[in-house]
Amino acid sequence: MKKTYDFFSEFLKQGKNIGSITPSSKFLVKKMIEPVDFNKAKIIVEFGPGTGVITLEILKKMSKDARLIVFEINDEFVEQLKEIPDTRMEIINDNAENIEAHLKKMEIEKADYVISSIPLAMIPKKTEYAILNSVKNILNPDGALIQFQYSLASLKKLKEVFDDVQIDFTSMNFPPACIFTCKMKGNGQGDKQAAE
Repeated sequence: MKKTYDFFSEFLKQGKNIGSITPSSKFLVKKMIEPVDFNKAKIIVEFGPGTGVITLEILKKMSKDARLIVFEINDEFVEQLKEIPDTRMEIINDNAENIEAHLKKMEIEKADYVISSIPLAMIPKKTEYAILNSVKNILNPDGALIQFQYSLASLKKLKEVFDDVQIDFTSMNFPPACIFTCKMKGNGQGDKQAAE
């Protein structure tokens, strides 16, 4: 119950950055990691892990030589994530839009998957495009962004940045959620113009 309470209290303090009053349900978690080929994935990035509900499932399925890099800006959640005893996970207390700089410092050229719980519809448009274009630039050609939202509001933007956007849905979550799996046909280089 502690995690749910913490999540709710942090939502009250920073709702625009969290976007939900409760952690993801097991049904949403299953949908989020379904598209991931854990046999091949060596570098996985997670945005907005919160209390680590999806994080723990990723770690359970990851291979022993894979790495999970999580971006979380909420200090309380960062402290909870540090309690997860897994050396394959690296926690970055910074905004997702800075992913390219961080991966460069870590000498990582590309990621296989980005699993995101960021509330895109609640952040500034320029920031949203910056995040999506940065993700596109760091993904392997056959990689994917897996993004969940509580509406279709971000679908147009996702389609502007990615060539192929598949939509899934789960009603077994509060609130019900849409899951977008976004892929590219090319090599992901070159940002599309951010809207003003």
